[in-house]
Amino acid sequence: MGKKIKLIWDFRGPAAATTAEHHEKHLKEYVAIEGTALNITGHHNVNDMLSFAFMVVEEKEMIPIRDALKPHRGEIYET
Repeated sequence: MGKKIKLIWDFRGPAAATTAEHHEKHLKEYVAIEGTALNITGHHNVNDMLSFAFMVVEEKEMIPIRDALKPHRGEIYET
């Protein structure tokens, strides 16, 4: 298995937490439909005005998934 990449979508404002939680549901749907190699998704609340949703993909899958879903940023995923 190669590197794992964490794709991240940032949400700001008073509705950030609920938006990130909702966005994760869509990411889970994408994983189920597309059958990605990994099934790691989540959301995290940084503070009252900043939250993010994420999914982890294998490096070999990253470019087509990035192009399809347009994340705001990405980083190497380390467990």
